[in-house]
Amino acid sequence: MGLSLDEYKNLIDLTPFPRPEPFRSEEEKTEACETLLKFLLRERGMIAAFSATYERKRSLVRNYMNERLSLPIPQDLLDIQDRLFWTESIERGIVDVSEFTEYKYGISLWEGDISRLNADAIVNAANSRMLGCFLPGHQCIDNVIHSYAGMQLRRDCARIMAQQGYQEEAGEAKITRAYNLPSKYVLHTVGPMVGREPTRQQSGELRSCYISCLDLAAEMNLKSVAFCCVATGVFNFPHAMAAEIAVGATVNWKMHHPESNIKVIFNTFLPQDTKIYQNILKYI
Repeated sequence: MGLSLDEYKNLIDLTPFPRPEPFRSEEEKTEACETLLKFLLRERGMIAAFSATYERKRSLVRNYMNERLSLPIPQDLLDIQDRLFWTESIERGIVDVSEFTEYKYGISLWEGDISRLNADAIVNAANSRMLGCFLPGHQCIDNVIHSYAGMQLRRDCARIMAQQGYQEEAGEAKITRAYNLPSKYVLHTVGPMVGREPTRQQSGELRSCYISCLDLAAEMNLKSVAFCCVATGVFNFPHAMAAEIAVGATVNWKMHHPESNIKVIFNTFLPQDTKIYQNILKYI
């Protein structure tokens, strides 16, 4: 059993992150990007003495962030990062989860980029290190969430994991601020890594991912949680079985917590996953 919320909530700030003033011009964004890039290059013992497009410089900022360890960051750099990243969140388009059609038990389904949702919390399919994906520019959800949230997210995760002293077990969950994402929080959970087919234990671990996240959401008095399709990417859990477990665990949790009014959004990215969830949810 990993650290409980009571055991790590004083290590990190869990009050909602104050939204910075967004940039109003491309010139401001360009200057902010260049400042961040110079800082990240200096950390690597490099000099920013080259000409490149904004898109290339912004891609390098993300790549170097992905590879960066949880090192101290000057507050003035974080302020610049936060204004740029929050501006980008606005530009990507913030999706209001309160407008989603609901099935029974306050459950909704939405296909798209989870990093655009303004749910109280979005769920990150993390790995057992719980520090984000270190592969530069990787398109896994762990990388996307850390890249859009900002460098503070890895810092918070590192503090929690240092206190815990060992890697996160499958089925457990932790919560952090979401920083520059439209959501208030990120729920980080580790799904089981499957070989040819899931074992009974791995099915139980996936079920525990959903229960652990909902328990944390209730403990934090959250009103809405958006779940990604946990463990169905590189962790190889079969999509249809994972969806059945996700819906079953959520409905069961709701039935055992009738006082809860948490809105649950199942977020899909692939059309085939959307169809799977639609076929399951019409029977609840």
